[in-house]
Amino acid sequence: MPSSKKKQKKKSTKKTQSKTTDTKSADLSKASTQIVKQKVSGQKVSGQKVYCSDLSEKAWKNLEPLLPKKQTGKVGQTGKVGRPTSDLRLIINGILYVLRSGCRWAMLPKEYPCFKTVYSYFWRWSREGIWQKIQVALVKKVRKKVKKRKERPSAACLDSCSVKTTQIGGEERGYDAGKKVKGRKRFILVDTVGLLLAVIVVGAHTSEKAGAQLLLEKIKSSKRLSNLCRRIKLVWVDGGYQGNELVQWVKHVWNWSWQVVKRNEDQSGFVVLPRRWVVERTFAWLSFHRRLNKDYEKTTQSSENFIYIAAIDLMLKRL
Repeated sequence: MPSSKKKQKKKSTKKTQSKTTDTKSADLSKASTQIVKQKVSGQKVSGQKVYCSDLSEKAWKNLEPLLPKKQTGKVGQTGKVGRPTSDLRLIINGILYVLRSGCRWAMLPKEYPCFKTVYSYFWRWSREGIWQKIQVALVKKVRKKVKKRKERPSAACLDSCSVKTTQIGGEERGYDAGKKVKGRKRFILVDTVGLLLAVIVVGAHTSEKAGAQLLLEKIKSSKRLSNLCRRIKLVWVDGGYQGNELVQWVKHVWNWSWQVVKRNEDQSGFVVLPRRWVVERTFAWLSFHRRLNKDYEKTTQSSENFIYIAAIDLMLKRL
């Protein structure tokens, strides 16, 4: 008799456990479907992430004050006129999804707004310089809050990277004979922490010296970038940027000390060189965004702004 009672107790406990698991799974399925419905309808879902590329709550709080204000429709006799504005958080998440996954704009999942709307925000903010503005603001914030340094750097490192292009076509394409790459070349300037300060995208046939001059001229012509780089006194580069003419030109335009970090001829294989490894690490960070593994853009402006967005994504994770 006692053995039969024990068996009955075990069966009853199993039944109650199965019921609780069924109710939990049903609740989870209902919650997930509710989140997806809210995403599709364009409603803001606070604290919920559908894809790993979506912004967290902390990242959104740091980014939201830097975004342009929403444009509301004009007020008429019957109320507001015009289409309702999209949720900026979903717009940013859609752009980050394209950047992280490397997919086409038309392949955006249904959880985000229409891909034409997401692309229009990306292109309009690229022309208005919004991405560059956000990037400059986050560089100052990360340096001051996270790294406990001054907002503007006093030293930097410059280098380039050649990437292949696709059959889409577009401007500024060439052949890099040294790297044997047909496409474009990215010149970036980073601080000693590895944060992106400025970028320019040109044809791969552009030499290192010419590309460095173009980048520094671009910084000089931009108020935001020149203000960010005004404290720089020293810049480290590799052997491709050596030459008395370039050193004198940099000294005349920026009054910077141009220091070339050369490779030891006796060393063989991969060797980590002092100061130069910082910019190489930044290129590695950017490569985690699949859209940057190749250059898929028709214009160099879109290529540069995608690099700025990747840098923004990396800095938001540090805050």
